[in-house]
Amino acid sequence: MRLFSTRTHGLLDFVTAGTLLALPRAMGWSREVTNFLTGAALGTVGYSLLTRYEWGLIRVLPMKAHLTLDAISGATLCAAPLIFSDEDPEVKGALVGLGLFELTAALTTETTPRDPRADEEIGEEVAGRYGAAPRESLRQGQGRW
Repeated sequence: MRLFSTRTHGLLDFVTAGTLLALPRAMGWSREVTNFLTGAALGTVGYSLLTRYEWGLIRVLPMKAHLTLDAISGATLCAAPLIFSDEDPEVKGALVGLGLFELTAALTTETTPRDPRADEEIGEEVAGRYGAAPRESLRQGQGRW
């Protein structure tokens, strides 16, 4: 069992996005760093809304793919001081800290919702939307898949 449930991770996603938007503005960081973190925040919100977890809106992205994107985002933030070499050490340290937080969240989050109905309902919703047979009939050997 991992530290964070998918439900908790979803909350962290939106809090992190808010932090990535607010922090550089509150601290008066450069336009380049602000734009970089704004892009990271918007990306996080975008793929979070597409993830198959409790906080997803469209729910087409598997949780493992979401966590992979989180890890890539975290690694990019950790490497950001190399891109922004002219920034103050405090800014670089904050970027690395944000990246380490994202990497930690990605590595310590469960890969499936604890409530099995959440993923089941998502599969039914997607199957129904595209005219496919519901999951139960697929288990019985009926349906087009």
